[in-house]
This record gives sequence, C-alpha cells and structure tokens, in this order.
Amino acid sequence: MPALRTEITEIVTGLGMFGYPNLGHAIGMRPPAFENVEGDVYDRLASAYQSGLHRDLFDTAWRNGVRFAAANEGLRGRPPWIVEWKGAHRPPGYEEIPADLRVDHVYLVSCKYGSNILTNSSPTGLFGGESDNDDWFATVAGAAYQRLYDECRRLVPDPSLPALATDLTKSHRIVLKRTLPRNLVGNAKGAYREFATAAATGSSARWQESLGKKLLREQMVWRLLRLQSAPYFVLGESADGHSLAYRVQTPWDLRASHEFLSFRQWGEAERGQPIVSWEAIYLNRRTGGESSVAGHIEVRWSHGKFAQAPEAKVYLDTPHHSVPAYLPLEGRAGDELSLFD
Repeated sequence: MPALRTEITEIVTGLGMFGYPNLGHAIGMRPPAFENVEGDVYDRLASAYQSGLHRDLFDTAWRNGVRFAAANEGLRGRPPWIVEWKGAHRPPGYEEIPADLRVDHVYLVSCKYGSNILTNSSPTGLFGGESDNDDWFATVAGAAYQRLYDECRRLVPDPSLPALATDLTKSHRIVLKRTLPRNLVGNAKGAYREFATAAATGSSARWQESLGKKLLREQMVWRLLRLQSAPYFVLGESADGHSLAYRVQTPWDLRASHEFLSFRQWGEAERGQPIVSWEAIYLNRRTGGESSVAGHIEVRWSHGKFAQAPEAKVYLDTPHHSVPAYLPLEGRAGDELSLFD
C-alpha cells in the first residue's frame, strides 16, 4: 500500500483537475471518473485532511492539479474525461516514463514532491561495467575499499567477518548493518574520506571510457534528464520548496530548439561521500545564447555502509525552469479563477 504522503501528492493532484470548487468538496465527491482509487484510500485522505495533517502538501498538490487543468498544454480549462491512478500497480515490464497519473488516456503525469532526484540506477547501468553483480567499489576503488573495510571490521566485534571485502555475503552485510556505527570514528573516518574520493574518481574514469563519441554523450544527457520518445508532465515541488509544473520534451524537441555542444563529468574530492558531478552545455538556436545544465551523482550504499549493493542517484542542481528541455506550463488568462474559485 502506498504511504499516505504518496497518496496525497498523487491523488490530490488528480483531484485538482476535475474543476471542483475546493479540495474538501472534491474528496467528498470521490469522482467516478478517477479510476483505481478505492474507498479506503479516500477515507484516509479525508481523515488526514480534516486533521490538518500535511496541510501544506494538500494545498500544493491541489494547486498543481488546478494549474494543469487550466494550462494551455494541459486540459485548457475543461474537466478530464478520465484520470487513472497507478497507485501500487507494478508495471508488467520496464517503463521509461515515470508516470503516476494518466489523464484522458493521453497525458502522462509524474508527481514529484520534495526531491531533486532525477533517477536512481545501478553504477554499472549508468557508468558502464560488466554486470550488476560486480562489486562496484572493489572494481573502481579496490585498495581504498579494502582499507575502509579493514578499519570498519575493527569496529565490529564479530570474528565471522571475512578478511576481504570481496568475500562479504548477505549474512555478513546484515551483521555490518546492525553493528557498524552510522558515524564512523577514528581511523575508519579517515579511511572513508579517502575511499569516497577514490570511488568518485574511479567511477568518473569508468564513465569517461564509456562516453567516447559525442552522440553517446548527448544521449547520456537525455537519459540523465529522463527525456523519452513521448512528452510527459511533471507536477510537484522541488526539495527547496519551489513549485514544479512543466512539460518534459522529447530528444527530438530539444534538438529542434537547442544544439548540444558538450558534456563533461568529474569525480569530486573531499565531499563526504562518492560524488560525480556533470554538466552539459547547449546553444539556443533562436537566441544564440549558451545554457548550462548541471547535476551530480551520489554513488553509495543503500541502507548503510556495506549493507547492500551500491546505487547511483542522479540529482539535478540547475533549477528546473532553467533546463532547456523542461517547459513551464502556461495557463490561459482567467481560466484558473473562473473554473476553480
């Protein structure tokens, strides 16, 4: 079952598209054209709304739905025929467009609240490698990885742990997850700083090897920005509280408006964890001006050091409205007030 926060951000965004005068009325109406939302879900929403829980989140999600309904590139002031919520639905295969709502069988909407994460991948899937079963840190920062493990093993009084980090099994990782201090101390703290720099540098080098041609670098930017063969919409709020409401262009659209000039990436030093930064430069074909799109990738274990296979989380550092492929939604004058007040 999705968490309450997820239900609020996704379902309330959808409710805002129907043209009801306010959110309380919309929850009470439980529109039949909003598919896959069961009665118990509405009950939870109603209870949370009446209690004042997550009030700001309710308000932001509602306004985003209203904005999409009035937007020129959205519903243009008309109520939807149907809104489908994916909810806990698991796709039958890999889905490239991160949609939470489907409107009128055409508009795909991703609800993104409180995060600047673009995507989450395995390091081998992003940077290039033999297989996802490889021990990534042993591959790109072997010596520093082993030194870190040696120091961490000294902090954990369990003789069953192997001498080599590459020999860790699932049961060993559970031991480390349960007993290793979250904040390392002493020699382990210094070993982690060295490891973070080595892992960032090694990951960057592997990435550089896999991006030899300019076309590959351009395609990587499409992947980082989650551009797909069909446009879709993002409605939500960034990690710093700014409203998000934009249409994600396709690579075709982006090429028509901007020329890709360059892409660079580099491993960061002394950042506290393995960080690979990246930047793409585009030329606006209409104005002749250049624009930069930048971000960073955290390469780290999920759920604690050594606990599970590492992941590569891609973050966007450039404000969303400054990304050439993200077009802000434009409303029609007066529509928002006349329909939803």
